[in-house]
Amino acid sequence: TDALDRVGKRLRNQARRDGNTTATEAMRGVEYAVPGNPGDLTERQSTALATLADADPKGRLHRSWQLRELLRTFPRQPVERAEAELKRWIGRASRCRIPEIVEPCGKIRRRRDDILTTIRLGHSNAGIEASNNKIKVTIRMAYGFRNTDNLIAMIKLRCSGPPIHLPTPIH
Repeated sequence: TDALDRVGKRLRNQARRDGNTTATEAMRGVEYAVPGNPGDLTERQSTALATLADADPKGRLHRSWQLRELLRTFPRQPVERAEAELKRWIGRASRCRIPEIVEPCGKIRRRRDDILTTIRLGHSNAGIEASNNKIKVTIRMAYGFRNTDNLIAMIKLRCSGPPIHLPTPIH
C-alpha cells in the first residue's frame, strides 16, 4: 500500500508538472479509493476506482493497484495455490517497470520461503503487533514517571493475562 501511495503521488505530481489537468483531476479522485479494500469503499470511491485505468495514460497506477490486490489476497488461499500466485506476482511485479513496485518485489523474492512457511503454518504476527502497540501506548501514558520501575510494572500489568482495570483518579 505504501508503494501504491508513492506511485500515485509521483504520477499526480508528474501530471501537474506537465500541465495535464485531466489526469491530475482523475488521479485526485482515486487518491482515497486506491489504498482501501474494494469491499470497504463508498459508492463515490468505487466510481473513482472504476475510472482508475483511464486516470493515468500509461496505466501505471492501475497496474500498481492490481499488483497490490493480488498480493493482498493470495495469503488466504491454499498453500499450493498461494505458491503459484506468489511466483506469478513476483514475475509480474519485476517486469512492471514501476520503480516503487520493483523495490518491494526484490524484498518479497528474497523472503519468498518465509512467506510461504507463514501461510503453510497459518501463523501471523498479529499478537506480537498487538502487544507492541500496548507497550507503546503504555509508554506514552507513563510520560512523566520518575521511576522506570513503575513503567515496567505498568507494562507487565497491561500485557499479562487477565485484564486488570486500574482505579482512575477523581478530579
